[in-house]
Amino acid sequence: MNKFLKYIFFSLSMISVINIDATAKKNILITGGAGFIGSNFVKYMFKKYPDYHFIVLDKLTYAGNLNNLSKKIRTSNRFEFHKGCITNQELVANLIKKVDWVVHFAAETHVEKSIYTNTEFFQSNVIGTNVLINALLNSPNVERFLHISTSEVYGTAEIEPMPETHNLNPRSPYAGAKAGADRLIYSYWCTFDIPAVIIRPFNNYGPKQHEEKVISKFIINALNGKPLTLHGSGLAKRDYIYVLDHCKALDKALHIQDFAKIKNQVINLGSGKSLSIIDIAKLILKELNLPESYLAFIKDRPGQVACHIADCTKAKKLLDWSCETNFEEGIRKTIKWYKKFLG
Repeated sequence: MNKFLKYIFFSLSMISVINIDATAKKNILITGGAGFIGSNFVKYMFKKYPDYHFIVLDKLTYAGNLNNLSKKIRTSNRFEFHKGCITNQELVANLIKKVDWVVHFAAETHVEKSIYTNTEFFQSNVIGTNVLINALLNSPNVERFLHISTSEVYGTAEIEPMPETHNLNPRSPYAGAKAGADRLIYSYWCTFDIPAVIIRPFNNYGPKQHEEKVISKFIINALNGKPLTLHGSGLAKRDYIYVLDHCKALDKALHIQDFAKIKNQVINLGSGKSLSIIDIAKLILKELNLPESYLAFIKDRPGQVACHIADCTKAKKLLDWSCETNFEEGIRKTIKWYKKFLG
């Protein structure tokens, strides 16, 4: 097993149970905080807000690992970790009573896996979200709840760029489960007026991403001298956002002075540009001075999305946010991280 796989599949059993710091300016629950985006968010926020207290709930599946969080964070008295599933009603209810804000990343995300075995996707993504927002109903202490959805709920673009009003046409069981969670949040703010915002990020990439995702897989394969496999013609297009830009948007959503401006809103996060998978593969090869003979084509994946491109007008208007990292710069940063990590 290579070093990367050992890193991903090794799950620490140590659980830090620390009492909440009553003097913290804000106490934040991050579900899925040991995963790719969640851990980057914790790292960003932990450094920026030295008087905040962070609680992470994570099941530590193949994509979640405490090593995604530095030792400095894990051993801090401002950090508390609970290993568990968001379908655990008692655990979730106890944690949510301790916090001011909730950022909900926890989800099964492996699109291809969902095609062949999908029960756990609906358990985690839909039932887990239901458990979380039911606990929220009994916790008036929670002031802000960010639900991290996905652009996959839209399906293939019917309008380019894709606004938040785009039809929801999920094309995989993963996307269907995320759409279910998305609409569940919507139904609860209609019925119970919960303080929620739905964030729909387009495709994230960057350090610590599991190799199931296309960019991390391309980089790891290229560094190991293996082919970069593309589904179908490789012409499917996506809108990619560097993970740090995503974290900055969530920071803005949590700290907006007039929360009423974004409460019960759906907000896209993306670059506003679409890139084909084959062009991404070629760029990675170019950055690594490798020939295009590394490209290999395989059968197209069922439920493939032909094109995604974000309309981020709303994010700019409500959050004063737009992507800061252009794709070429983001790819160079990501390659640099994997080079260091893989040694």
